[in-house]
Amino acid sequence: MNKQTAIFAGGCFWCMVHPFDQQPGIISVISGYTGGHVPNPTYEQVCTGTTGHTEAVEITFDADIISYQELVEVYWTVADPTDASGQFQDRGDSYRPVIYYADETQKEIAEKSKQDLANSGEYDEPIVTQILPAKEFYVAEDYHQDFYKKNPERFEMEESGGRAEFMKKHQK
Repeated sequence: MNKQTAIFAGGCFWCMVHPFDQQPGIISVISGYTGGHVPNPTYEQVCTGTTGHTEAVEITFDADIISYQELVEVYWTVADPTDASGQFQDRGDSYRPVIYYADETQKEIAEKSKQDLANSGEYDEPIVTQILPAKEFYVAEDYHQDFYKKNPERFEMEESGGRAEFMKKHQK
């Protein structure tokens, strides 16, 4: 097994888990916080918008089954790359779209993929997703983990806020 990690932020982490969790080669998808300056932040702290963190998912995957490139391609179908101030109904800095890279290879893949997306003509607006070095990832509180499994009705309500339509439109 070639175990690797990827970290993506693209709005509410509740809605980011399911699309990745469904891919072959995924070992785990964990909701959490990263990119900020407060150690061990709580959900309540992150929601204030003062910690600098984004809600994000940390994906552990078997790179012999699914590549980092393939995960980046999934990311582009679940996060609006043209909206720097949040995602769908989720507004604010903690919901901004970011690809956090673990090493230079991930950085190069993410940057090339972002440029390819910008050149594709798929969007009329600029691609504003940030590509930043990974910082410490803090696991979110237990009630945030596997939210779509624990609270399917609430998950469906959250998905109906625009992400589901976006995903249908941008599926490859």
